[in-house]
Amino acid sequence: MSKLPDLEAWAIFAKVAETGSFAKASAELALSQPTVSKAITRLEQRLKTTLFHRTSRKMSLTASGQAALERATRILAEGEAVEAEVTEQSKSLRGAIRIAAPMSFGVTHLGPALPEFMRRHPEVTLDLHFSDEMIDVVADGYDLALRISSLPDSSLLARRLCAVRLLLVGAPSYFEQHGHPVHPKDLAGHRALRYAHERTGGAWRFKHRKKGEFSQVVPSSLVVNNAEALVPALNAGLGLAVQPEFLAWNDLRAGRVVTTMEEWQIPPIALHIVMPPGRAKPARVQALIDYLAAHFAQAPWAGERR
Repeated sequence: MSKLPDLEAWAIFAKVAETGSFAKASAELALSQPTVSKAITRLEQRLKTTLFHRTSRKMSLTASGQAALERATRILAEGEAVEAEVTEQSKSLRGAIRIAAPMSFGVTHLGPALPEFMRRHPEVTLDLHFSDEMIDVVADGYDLALRISSLPDSSLLARRLCAVRLLLVGAPSYFEQHGHPVHPKDLAGHRALRYAHERTGGAWRFKHRKKGEFSQVVPSSLVVNNAEALVPALNAGLGLAVQPEFLAWNDLRAGRVVTTMEEWQIPPIALHIVMPPGRAKPARVQALIDYLAAHFAQAPWAGERR
């Protein structure tokens, strides 16, 4: 298998040929003269040929050096051009941003938040991926992702936007038929409409200010991998569900569902923006992060901020 080309050495070769001296090339490239000299030596040893005629007074290209000059100059120019372009994009609000978000939150809340950002920054293009699966931000090449959870320890960078309350809710018709539970153990006699990606392993966990913590497995009549799909059955009075407040907000205001067992709190989760580690964020990405932070700080369902 052939080695990769020594692109750095070829770029240095092009600069030496352009300036006619190792000293001038090292000054323009901000490299030491020994570094420049070693790069040319590496090329000559690799190619088993001489690229420059060197005398005490001047240096000139050999036939081999002359033959290589055009392509080497192109390597240097392309490298300078790509760095200039990427640097410009990182400083200005132009270019693409790849975003991952949970399906229901993405459609209901992230999507409607974006038109104003797009109007402000027409040269930024947004590439959205909605899924309730755990997206690998680094491996899949996303600039950022929204996550609504208690984040596990991770190498990802994270910015917490606000708390998200989890509520035990049901339709008034359900409670008319089955009554309101008073204690989590009462839920054993009820029916659950359950979100498949719950981190609690199928048990609903509650905390009481005086009585401590309690977990209860509730028989499930419906399990879905997208929490929004629970809404029709929930509103039809076919079971209870633990729903994030951002999803239940409108139905609570309209009276289609009501909360129950209010003295027993479900540990809240939070809305986060997560980003790959070790990368300098382009200006367009930072602008979107700041915009989303300000936007969701005003959401009526948003809880305590940090």
